[in-house]
Order: sequence, then C-alpha cells, then structure tokens
Amino acid sequence: MTDVAIVGAGIHPFGRTPGVSGREQGAFAARAALADAGIGWRDIQFAFGGSDSAGNADALVADLGLSGIEFVNVSNGCATGGSALAMAERSISSGAYDVGIAIGFDKHPAGAFNAEPAQYGLGDWYGETGMMLTTQFFAMKIQRYLYEHEMDPGLLSLIAAKAYRNGALNPNAWRRNPVSVEEIAGSTMVSDPLTKYMFCSPAEGAVALVLCRADIAHRFTTKPVILRSCVLRSRRYGTFEVFSPSLAPERTAGPTTDAANAAFERAGVGPDDVRVAQIQDTESGAELMHMVETGLCAHGEQAGMILDGQTEIGGRLPINTDGGCLANGEPIGASGLRQVHENVLQLRGTAGARQVPGDPKVAFTHVYGAPGISACTVMTT
Repeated sequence: MTDVAIVGAGIHPFGRTPGVSGREQGAFAARAALADAGIGWRDIQFAFGGSDSAGNADALVADLGLSGIEFVNVSNGCATGGSALAMAERSISSGAYDVGIAIGFDKHPAGAFNAEPAQYGLGDWYGETGMMLTTQFFAMKIQRYLYEHEMDPGLLSLIAAKAYRNGALNPNAWRRNPVSVEEIAGSTMVSDPLTKYMFCSPAEGAVALVLCRADIAHRFTTKPVILRSCVLRSRRYGTFEVFSPSLAPERTAGPTTDAANAAFERAGVGPDDVRVAQIQDTESGAELMHMVETGLCAHGEQAGMILDGQTEIGGRLPINTDGGCLANGEPIGASGLRQVHENVLQLRGTAGARQVPGDPKVAFTHVYGAPGISACTVMTT
C-alpha cells in the first residue's frame, strides 16, 4: 500500500454567507486548496465530494473546469466529509491514482435539521413522536452517561465555553465571541441537561484537501502531512445511535470505538501519542463521551482533564482547537474535512493564535454521523 500525504488545504469561512451558494463556497475552498498545493484543477486526477443540502458535489466541475475527471458524490450523514477523505485516501494508497482532492460543502437553512424517517428505514411514527429531533437523542445519551459515571452536568458548560474561546481565535469560525460558563448554563433549556449554547447549529461552509502519493509530496509542499490512517465504521447490534428505534438488551461498543481502534492500529501509534485532536461535538455532551469512545482517556477521567485545563490549546491534549462544531456550526458535507484542515494547520505550525505549542507531531480526528457512522484519522508530520 502506498503512503498518502495531504499537500493542499483550503477552507471557505463557516457560518452564514448571504448570496453565496454552497457550491460557490465549495469552489472557493477547492481553489484555495489547489493554490496551497501549487497546482491547477487539470492536475487533479479524481475527486470525491459531498453535500447534504447544496446539490451534488460533482457539479463543481462547472466551476472548476470540465476536465473529464472521475468525480464521485458522497453522502454519509455528518460523516460525509470523513467518508470523502477515506475514499480519496484509498484511491491513492491502492495505486490507482497519484493526485486527487476531497471536497465537502453545505448551505443549510436556519433551524433544526429536518430528516425524514423513511430515509433511515423508520416508519412515520418515529417522527410523529418527535424522535427525529436529534436534540432528544443527544440529551438521553448524555443523561445516561452522566448518571452511570457519576459526573457533574456542569462539565457540559465548561466544554462549550472552551469551544467558544477557541472559536474566537479562528478567523474561519462562525461564533467568534467567547461565552461565559454562566451564560451557557443559564441559556434556554432545549433538552435536559443540554441548553441552547451547548448545541451547534446548521451552517454553511466548505473545505477541500489535495492528496497525493507521499513519495511525490515534495513536488507540492515543503511541509507535507502524512495521512497515516483514515477509517470508517458503521454501527453494530447493541449500540445506541442516532435514529435508533429501540435499545438492545446487551451493550456493544459503538462505531466510534471501532473506527478509532482501527485507525490507531493502522497508523502504528496509540492514543497516548496524540498531541492535538478534533472530535465530534455537535453538542457538548458528545465531546465528553467521545473522549472515551476514541480511546483518548478512560471513563471518569474527563472531569479531571477538563478542570485541569488539559484539553485547552496549551494543555496536554488540546481538543477542538478551532472551536469545533459548537463555534463553527455544522455544514454536514464539510464538518469532517474541517477537522482535518485544522490538524493540517496544527501539524504545519501555521494555526496562528490557536497554535498548539511544542511542535505537535501526531494529530487525530473523529466525526460521527447518523445513523451510526464514524470516521477517524491519524495524521503525522
């Protein structure tokens, strides 16, 4: 198998961009990634791209150039971006191609996501009971977790406050104003114990990444980032996932645990080697639980890590240094690639005010999507 490098990274700012379509944002990110790699669209041999609400990604060829390349549309819930990257990585590591691009973009309307039960193999009854509102699922899952591990719900406000502080340092983030722990805890209760400011919002934005064979990366950049692993896993029987119609009597590790374990094994490093991580935080409870599900700590250790500042930018294990979904919002097609974009900057040492000190060498990402898909990456310099 051929090693794969990321040699170009481009982003369109997240948030709300009136008058600019999702596809235009995708084209912006793609051009930025190409410029970062010092190449043109005609140098790209293939593309994988995804969007949930802004049209087919392959329509970008009308903006970027009708070069006849293989362009595959990807749709995998919030894991769409991670899935596009995984397919691009395999296209190069298999030896089929030398240079390609992964693109994700979206432009969601304001308000909650409006998923249809039939799209997930569910009857109308599931939506009629209100369970298609993911806020309820996330609340039930974190309620159960806090109870089982005797953890203080106040940790959820601390996680959200960190996200907004980090977002304030990120010129591409949507939410760029710090929010106090007290304001987060006192904001409107949405689904107990999760308040308004503990949730991300549907958003707009785009990210593109140029990949190539690692042995030719020097042609494009002096600071290639090696994609050591990019792993996708779906749910198994016995897990508790978004849009689950029931809860199995036995408990099984979820797709996040499976994907993270496989990603670390394939990369030849362990969770203890990670020096910066981006993990899914569609709400602050997700970050708390995913810290364990990804193997970055053990159950119950999160409280000490958070209270001691270990997950801050200057801490032992900085998490969601760009503000995560909470500060950036969630354009479904782009979220997983945004995490990788951030880690590329961190490993290059070009993340500006949010740069993790100590010249990090190993970075990790995790994204989770309905109805139980996880994508994890390990990257090194």
